[in-house]
Amino acid sequence: MAGTPIVPPHPGSSAPAVSARMAGLARRDTAPEVAIRRLLHAQGLRYRVAYPVPGLRRRSIDIAFTRRKVAVFVDGCFWHGCPEHGTQPRANASWWTTKLAANRARDADTTTRLVDQGWEVIRVWEHEAPGEVSVRIADRLAEGAPLRGVRARSRPHGSAEPDLQA
Repeated sequence: MAGTPIVPPHPGSSAPAVSARMAGLARRDTAPEVAIRRLLHAQGLRYRVAYPVPGLRRRSIDIAFTRRKVAVFVDGCFWHGCPEHGTQPRANASWWTTKLAANRARDADTTTRLVDQGWEVIRVWEHEAPGEVSVRIADRLAEGAPLRGVRARSRPHGSAEPDLQA
């Protein structure tokens, strides 16, 4: 992860209420992520949740279509620096600047490593409409992200096309 800023230890919370709020934030299964997953599942798509990034055990893919090697990340506006909604805290500003830059650098590194391993990476912001996101993901899967490791099942009698399991 060359060029990633080194984040020093947190200097401490500016207020107990802030500390409690930050400690209560979900790392996975956030409302936007769950909404997108429900819509994908309703479309008949099956996926893995919190799938480890190959070769990087401490990182995970939010929604992984492993047979097609498609990784979906639902990035939070604050933590990943959304250009529309990302904010910069005023308390401990220099620490947060370094921390958020490190998050963005880690995201870029994760994307690069997955692409180098043949994965397609789709990144969406938490503020995007789940319905639009799920359609975009389903469309991309239908476009032909190649199936990997899928065998043709026996064809129904008289069928010219193999029936591929997805």
